[in-house]
Amino acid sequence: MGWLVNFFGQRRYKKLRWRLLVAALALLLAADFMVPRHHSEHFWDAIPGWGAVFGFASCVAIIFVSKFIGHSGGIMRDEDYYD
Repeated sequence: MGWLVNFFGQRRYKKLRWRLLVAALALLLAADFMVPRHHSEHFWDAIPGWGAVFGFASCVAIIFVSKFIGHSGGIMRDEDYYD
């Protein structure tokens, strides 16, 4: 179990972690090309990788909209607001 903590906690494994992540994503994308899509409701459902792209874009949009609302809506305060 200690090797797992070291693998995710130490900087010397950074390049290996990135390579494993990219390899896993490429493997998932390749597997997505092998899924038959005979009964897709919309044309974009038949595009391989569409779910991943849509999910990533949605996540980025949620982050930017939340930051915009937080800064402009007065939700976020300065660190010394109550001092």
